Formats: sequence, C-alpha cells, structure tokens
Amino acid sequence: MSELLLRMQNLVIEADIDGQWKGIVNGLSLNLHKGEIIGLIGESGAGKSTFGLAAMGYTKPGCRIVSGSIQLDSEELVNAAPSRLREIRGNTVSYVAQSAAAAFNPAHRLIDQFAESPVQHGKLRSDEAAQRGRELYRQLDLPDPEHIGERFPHQVSGGQLQRAMTAMAMGCDPRLIVFDEPTTALDVTTQIEVLSTIKEAVRARGVAAIYITHDLAVVAQLADRIMVLRYGDLIEEGEARELLRNPQQEYTRRLLAVRSLREDKDVSVSDDRVLEVNSVTARYPRAQEQVLSGISVEVPRGKTVAVVGESGSGKSTLARVITGLLPPEQGSVSFRGDLLPAALASRNKEQLRAIQMIYQSPDVALNPRQKISEVIGRPLEFYLGLQGGKNREEVERLLTQIELPADYADRFPGQLSGGEKQRVCIARALAAKPDLIICDEVTSALDQLVAEGILELLQNLQNVLGVSYLFITHDLATVKAIADSIVVMYQGKIVEQGAKGDILTPPHAPYTELLLSSVPEMDPDWLDILVERRRRGELPTTASLN
Repeated sequence: MSELLLRMQNLVIEADIDGQWKGIVNGLSLNLHKGEIIGLIGESGAGKSTFGLAAMGYTKPGCRIVSGSIQLDSEELVNAAPSRLREIRGNTVSYVAQSAAAAFNPAHRLIDQFAESPVQHGKLRSDEAAQRGRELYRQLDLPDPEHIGERFPHQVSGGQLQRAMTAMAMGCDPRLIVFDEPTTALDVTTQIEVLSTIKEAVRARGVAAIYITHDLAVVAQLADRIMVLRYGDLIEEGEARELLRNPQQEYTRRLLAVRSLREDKDVSVSDDRVLEVNSVTARYPRAQEQVLSGISVEVPRGKTVAVVGESGSGKSTLARVITGLLPPEQGSVSFRGDLLPAALASRNKEQLRAIQMIYQSPDVALNPRQKISEVIGRPLEFYLGLQGGKNREEVERLLTQIELPADYADRFPGQLSGGEKQRVCIARALAAKPDLIICDEVTSALDQLVAEGILELLQNLQNVLGVSYLFITHDLATVKAIADSIVVMYQGKIVEQGAKGDILTPPHAPYTELLLSSVPEMDPDWLDILVERRRRGELPTTASLN
C-alpha cells in the first residue's frame, strides 16, 4: 500500500438551517493514499461536497466542524490557523469547481489567473508560471496551448474552460485535488474529452484525488474506490469494480438502475401536429455567422420530440425562435396550423399561453423573494383571470398534481430542494394550460434519482393532460427515457431526425455515432477502450467531423 496522504476520522459537520444547527455530515471517515482516486457519490443533500471540501480544512459559510480529525500529510487541519490554511490551499491541496464560468474572473486573461497561485505561494516567478501554464495547457489537450492563455474566459468553450481550471489546480503540483462535479454541466462529447484529460493528467503526476459526483458511470471511469453517501451517512464503500459489479445496499442498486428508466416508451406517431418549424434560418444581431440553417421540425400532439446535440449546436437558439425571442431571418413557425408572429411582442395572449417554457436552472428561474403561491399564481391570474380564493385553490391543486404538499404554497424557493424547485417550475408552466411545453435541459442540474422523478412526473402529466414536449438536452440517457422522436443537431443544422427507435438503431450518421459512443457506461474500462478505439479511427471524433 502506498503512502497515506489524507486521513479523515469521525468527522461531524453541522449547518445553520433556519436558526438551528443540524448535522449534514455524520461521523464520516476516509483514508486516501498517494496516487489514489476516491469517488464520493450520492444525490443532492448527501453531504458529498461538504465532506470533500473538508479535506481542505474548509466549510462553506453557515457550516461548522463540530468534531473529528482531518490530517493532510499528518498535519491536523481542524482548528489550524487561517494563515496556515492559506499556505496549504492551492499548494498542497487544490480544488476544481463544478462551474468554471463562475470560478474564473471575467476581467482577467486565463494565463494571468493561472499564474496567480504559483506566484503567491512563492513557487515560481511570473514568467516561469506562464511557461508552466502553457505546458499544462498542452498536457490537458487545449487548442493552441502557446496562446490560448491570452484569451478571456468568455472567449473559450465550456469544456476548454473546465480544462483550464484543472490546469490552475495543478499549477503548484498539489498532492491532492478535490474535483467537485467538474463535468456535470458539460455535454456528453465535451465531458468525455475533459474526463480523459483529467484521468491522464492525474495518473501521470501521481496526484491523489477526491472526485465528487452524482453520476456513477462517470466516477466508474476514474475512481479506485467509491463511497456512497446519503443524508450525511455512509451507505456503502468498496473497490470500484466490485461495488459496481455487486452492490450490497438497496440504495446503491437504485443509483445503478436509474439509467434503464423507461426505454420502452410507446413511440406511436400522431398526425395531429401542434408545432411546425419550417425551413428556419437565424442569426443573432450583428453576428456574421448563421446559428440555425434550414431547420424544419414537427411536434405531434401529446408526444415528446427530443432535440439533442452538444453545446453550440443551436438547440436553445431553436427554442428562442419558437418562443419569439429571436425572430428568424427566413422560414416560419406555425402553431396548430396558424402562422405565429415572428417576434414575441407581436403575439397575443392566447399565443403566449399556448407555449410555455421550463428552464435549466430553477435557482435562476424562480424569484427568491416570491412565495410559491405568487410564482404559480401569477400565470393563473394573467392567462386565466383567477384571483383570490380561486387562485389559491388552483395553486394548491397544481402543487398536488406535481406531487408536492399543498402547504408548500407558503414557502419561498430557498426552502425547497433543487428537485422541488424544478417541480414548481413545471407547475408554473402548467398553470397556463399550454398545448406545448419547451423543456430546456430541465434535468441537467439535478442528480440522477431526482432527475428520474422529474422525468416520470413529466411523462405522467403528458399521459393525463395530453401536453406536447419539445425536450432540449445533451443527455442521451434522458433522450432514451423521454422521447418519442429525436432531432439530432450539429453546428446549427439537423444531422438526422426520426422515430426514437430508428435514430438509436445502427447505422448512425457520424455525429449521432459520436454522441451515442460518448455516453459513459458502468464499466471502469469503458473510457480507456473508447479513447483507444477513437485513436485507431474505429469511432468518430469531433476533429474527424470538421
């Protein structure tokens, strides 16, 4: 056994919740050796991020370490002096956050932000730090590694920014890196690129890592051991291969079973079209290049059409055209056989009511100062004219319909979990009694079990209400679960479209093959085999498509 690097014993962490201290990590322990990767897995509220961040001697505001020990290189971090913790963080132990876009300062170039930590810790001079940054950019397979550091964060893609943040974490040659859901917000093709570069870089440098995620298939590609957490308790722990092959606990088996959700969905086709997008071409104001080119899509009544593709493929832009937020240059959008005005401002109340939208992030979509009764009640009043007691009665009925208690009407969004917030967003969309709901990445920010519940709810509502869905996503597992038909988009064009069974059955278009081959499997060897097959040219790559 290699050298013991991190020892966390009987750690208890509490959070201030509504003025009371409540346990969120309940006596957890962890031993991590040099060069070892341990995966922390569990749904939202499991305590995995809190436990992982504690490896740095850090707790988020409103949290406190009550008892236990955290020894990094045999040095106790609990109650260590703040000055000493500043010396350790970014140096001996570093951190890669979930959202690279939020972690970078938009006003500074990538290379300057990389150099900050090595210079402040006295490891390198500015010019040496910049050179080291370029070396790491090359190792992490970033394009044009000699010059990409001169760009600002908004000038690179999400996957490139995530790899740039991984380079920052490696800048001081740390012995331990904490990865906090670093690929959750990425599309499947970008996720694979980031996972493979992280795995190669960590292994090459012998760095130990804690990898926090809610996706077992992702952690299976990286981890030597896996800890399954729930509500701050350890449910199961074991060597990764053995745990995936033979899980002992029912909760772990549920996590493993999520990906098989409803792949036998009825795919009968309806001739009754709710939405028709006809030969739409669009570009953003003052932009030179078209974002959409010749797009034609039909959504039948009571069915789900999934629009799938990587970031930048034009999926969300298509939604903006349909809703009138981006009038097309050419083409048209028809609803129930009538031509829709191109611009939102020109549409009447009935046209607005009939098409509703559910957004990716409920935290951004909900006003934190409005009670749930106001959030759901506003469209009831605007579209249906319901006020007073009738409005409240309908709010409570909608809450029951989305499987939340009626008394949630008096809560604020901050008092709800992520999955509960997304259910409220669904209720707000349903309040208008729409014919079509556009779902824009509605499960991408949720853990697997919560996402499964949201998908089942949407399906149940469709069965009862006959509502149609245009489901925008980059998650092929979601597509298999929710779709009747599939539209595959790449670089603003439709690659192929048709019934789900036809699109998912070989032979595939090259880009569809790339997407399908990028969905992680519950096999620890899957990523290595995929990378090798792509190297040999047996499977398409993003580079081969361009």
